[in-house]
Amino acid sequence: MPAAATDPRTSRSRSWWGWGYADAHPDDAECAALGALLPGTLARPLPIPRVTDLPIGRPAATPPSALAHLVTSHPQARAAHAMGKAYRDVIRALRGQPGRIPDLVAHPTTDHEVADLLDWAGDHGVAVIPFGGGSSVVGGVEYRGDTHRAVLSLDLTSMDRVLEIDRAGRSARIQAGALGPLLEDQLRPHGLTLRHFPQSFEFSTLGGWLATRAGGHYATVHTHIDDFVQSLRVVTPSGVSTSWRLPASGAGPSPDRLFLGSEGTLGVITEAWMRLQERPRHKASTSVTFTHFQQALDAVRAIAQSGLAPANCRLLDPGEALLSGASHDGSSVLVLGFESPTTAVEDRLTDALDIARGHGGHAQPTTDREAPADPAVSAWRSAFLRMPYLRDGLARMGAVVETFETAATWDRIPALIDAVRTEVAAAALKATGRPATINCRLTHVYPDGAAPYFTVAVAGRPGAEVEIWDEIKAAATDVLHRHRASVTHHHAVGRDHRPGYDLQRPEPFAMALRAAKNALDPHDILNPGVLID
Repeated sequence: MPAAATDPRTSRSRSWWGWGYADAHPDDAECAALGALLPGTLARPLPIPRVTDLPIGRPAATPPSALAHLVTSHPQARAAHAMGKAYRDVIRALRGQPGRIPDLVAHPTTDHEVADLLDWAGDHGVAVIPFGGGSSVVGGVEYRGDTHRAVLSLDLTSMDRVLEIDRAGRSARIQAGALGPLLEDQLRPHGLTLRHFPQSFEFSTLGGWLATRAGGHYATVHTHIDDFVQSLRVVTPSGVSTSWRLPASGAGPSPDRLFLGSEGTLGVITEAWMRLQERPRHKASTSVTFTHFQQALDAVRAIAQSGLAPANCRLLDPGEALLSGASHDGSSVLVLGFESPTTAVEDRLTDALDIARGHGGHAQPTTDREAPADPAVSAWRSAFLRMPYLRDGLARMGAVVETFETAATWDRIPALIDAVRTEVAAAALKATGRPATINCRLTHVYPDGAAPYFTVAVAGRPGAEVEIWDEIKAAATDVLHRHRASVTHHHAVGRDHRPGYDLQRPEPFAMALRAAKNALDPHDILNPGVLID
């Protein structure tokens, strides 16, 4: 039984307290350099936390002998499954306050073993937290409460195989515990790809994407994992739900839709038939700069409504462009990209650039190479992958860093962005006495709206970082609610977004969700506190 998460492809160890690989975090010197960008941060970085310093006691429950081979109580494994990777989680780990650490970690390999573990947990009052890659940034994989005797983290990553491929139908039956890179490695020999690349791709699983309705690679059209689902197999405490594999159906409410986004509260997704694609052979990308952010918004809206369907259409405001190195002159930057497995895409890119120029944009020369020559595109891609590590470096310097995303219709987008910049900045100033940096980018765009993604960074007060983060989160939630913007676009609800989710959903739907919870999980053991009480 593994004591700590290790990437089977690289043998690199995962960080138990922060994002990604343990050997990829900024060193002390880089942390200090990051802290210098935010006046008021610590003089030196907080030390890397050690598992041996955590208050990890004896497990409060013992599995029966028939299940013992699936379960570990090793302190390293328990610490690695105690939290997700939100800023709130990282700073608590740095301060030695990780919250409730699971008593046990299980690694089932079959549906039958998942069912047996759920049966045991239900009979003994043990909370079960389904766990994939552990990359949740909304408190989705930790236990907060005291109503259960013990906590079991149910790690699905031993169920990681592509079980079956239908080449003619371009689809595959895949186990839910497959991490992104391993999934793609198994599809590559067949010339196929799921092509769902969230920022957490290396450290998240298919089941996690499905349970959280994750957003992925495509900025338009197929923006969410939902679009690629043919059918799901879900193990619940009340039985196994397996939907028919169909290209489409009008037979009543979709059973898949009940479990997509259910975040482990209704059942454990163990496998899915997923729609695949031919691997792209034609690509073209470039960047467009804008002097005025509103003109950039108008250009993106026009491109989203044009039917050109770019794979990448991400708009960075001046602060985000500066942070990523895409621009240094106060411009906003639009990163555009097209791809296809069969036909050249340069004409579509040219048409999109014509639209952007018509709204005041200045385009760079295009390229169809894998590593684009456009330095702004290259800088953005590098920064995109590196950003979570830099956030953890800022956390070690005592900075408070919050990221949140939303979605709203185009008529509300400008006022929403302005309100976040002013009101969340005011909340951060009130909480810390220091000015905050607030950046915005559009990650996904639609004909009728867009998904803004915000980053807030401010120097905190030693020991009060979580309290400050909570105040900033509350202010952000209030702004989103008043502007009728979703509490989340693709990060899920978890526990951190519950207040906003409770305000957003209709009460009749909440009643139906509670009824489904009672029917499928009568002992209330699955991820208690997420989505519903």
